[in-house]
Amino acid sequence: MLYEVTRSILSAVARLIYRPVIEGRDNIPRTGPVLLASNHRSFIDSIVIPLVAPRRVVFLAKSDYFTGTGVRGALMRWFFTAVGAVPIRRGTAGAAREALKSAMEILDDGHAFGIYPEGTRSRDGRLYRGRTGVAWLALTAGCPVVPVGLQGTQDIQPVGSRIPRVRKIAIRFGEPLDFSHLQDVKPGPARREATDTVMAAIQKLCGQETAPGYNSPGPH
Repeated sequence: MLYEVTRSILSAVARLIYRPVIEGRDNIPRTGPVLLASNHRSFIDSIVIPLVAPRRVVFLAKSDYFTGTGVRGALMRWFFTAVGAVPIRRGTAGAAREALKSAMEILDDGHAFGIYPEGTRSRDGRLYRGRTGVAWLALTAGCPVVPVGLQGTQDIQPVGSRIPRVRKIAIRFGEPLDFSHLQDVKPGPARREATDTVMAAIQKLCGQETAPGYNSPGPH
């Protein structure tokens, strides 16, 4: 109940300030497990999507956001809890496996889970090749993937900035992608095909130039 009330307030305030373009909300199934796979331009992407989606969308967030002290730590903890984030340790051995395990538990509980197939934020504005974790989750959970295209979020809070700016943004949700036809295909090729399909759908929604390889971790 507290989550719904807080989310409604934050969503109303954000829409009033930023007046975002939102398209395709009806493409998100209202019930059952679903992956929302998005391009990643800014720290605030994991805030924007949950605030405009018609149902709760869970993202993983650095555990540091939940363990701070003092007033600032309490505000950070409240805010990330309010937008439905789940803490995850990063930069440790097995962090990727832990993240996939947490995501799988969220899907098994019938929730919507947000994921960035690029793995990390794009710092040069290009859309990088997707990593196959998104396909592994979709095929293992047997759930659809809704591609998401974000535009303009990089201008609200560019990498390295601390104070959000008021800029125009657009959030576009594509039609759900069903990969049940790949269940009997060998795992490696099936995951690659599904991931490439997801990335192609994201690119159509966001319009970013594509990069030939994988993105590498950078400052967050």
